Amino acid sequence: MTAYLDNAATTQVCPEAANAAMKMMTEVYGNPSSTHTMGREAKAVLDASRANVAKALGGKAEEVFFTSCGSESDNWALRSGAELMHRKGKHIISSAVEHSAILQSLELLEKQGYEVTRLHPQADGSISPEAVRDALREDTILVSLMLVNNETGAVTDIPAISKLLKASGSPALLHTDAVQAFLKVPFSVKSLGADLVSVSGHKVHAPKGIGALWVKDGDKTIKLPPLIAGGLQEGGRRAGTEALPNIAAFGAACEVGKAAFAESYAHEKALRALAVSRLTAENEGLRVLSSDAAAPGILSISLPGYRSETLMNALEVSGIYVSKSSACKKGHRSYVLEELGLPADVIDGAIRLSFSRFTTEEEVSFFCDELRRVRQSVYTKLR
Repeated sequence: MTAYLDNAATTQVCPEAANAAMKMMTEVYGNPSSTHTMGREAKAVLDASRANVAKALGGKAEEVFFTSCGSESDNWALRSGAELMHRKGKHIISSAVEHSAILQSLELLEKQGYEVTRLHPQADGSISPEAVRDALREDTILVSLMLVNNETGAVTDIPAISKLLKASGSPALLHTDAVQAFLKVPFSVKSLGADLVSVSGHKVHAPKGIGALWVKDGDKTIKLPPLIAGGLQEGGRRAGTEALPNIAAFGAACEVGKAAFAESYAHEKALRALAVSRLTAENEGLRVLSSDAAAPGILSISLPGYRSETLMNALEVSGIYVSKSSACKKGHRSYVLEELGLPADVIDGAIRLSFSRFTTEEEVSFFCDELRRVRQSVYTKLR
């Protein structure tokens, strides 16, 4: 059998999403900006898909703007958010454990004269509201913090940070990268209190190549400048003919994901508990790096003294797919785990498991069986 346990990197496209994309490619393939019948049919699907994504977020359709991916949404939020707010100051608060799309956008902004405070995480990888409070200044114009960390699953209290900003009278926009949280942990954009929220389709069983940025009140409050100039698509906020097959698939995946959320959340929680129970009982010295409060879909573990690449390669031979950090790092050592102050042997032996509603108990058990076998085999060879 095979065991795919790398759902934080990407997920299997669900049948509903695949069918929606196929229909748009082969039947309803008009340009939604065209005024003829086929264009109007396509526009109706575009509107319905936007409504489905908005409903899954707990927002309004006019607040959802489609992008190509979570990274584009992050870039748009930070770079255009800073441009929008630059007259009020040039100070930005973020963290040292954000996704690469955030970190590299911050570097670009620094080259343009902005000052960035990168907060250090707590032991579980989350950022405390107190750290934000202490870093806040009169010229702070933007705060960007990940809701669920993509390596440890740590959950940052975005609602508390939102309340803190409002109580302080700060004009700063609050952005959160919710790519690993969307349809994975309970939240709505209203409960978060953020101004900008990034999400991605391929983390929730839609195809790669589609994401969205939720903008509070749409055009009414935050007139975010476009990152991509051209036509008037997406209300003039993002030019380019909409990728309707992917958008329809995203909408379908959100509709199914929202309906199945409670069951999926409980399922992933049970899988995580099973994995932790077996792994800690069967592997002496194994460390669970994710906290009990982490999102249930992500579990970071470590076998100090072993090399994660060696373990992963051996597991892959058995048909088991895991990762050692974010897929965007392409094999580099995890800066997230380094920021947590973990010893080198713990970082070098780290493996990330990530689950979805399609993950089975059999897959988790198979992984546990094979990790024990592989660990013993590697140890024997080293001796």
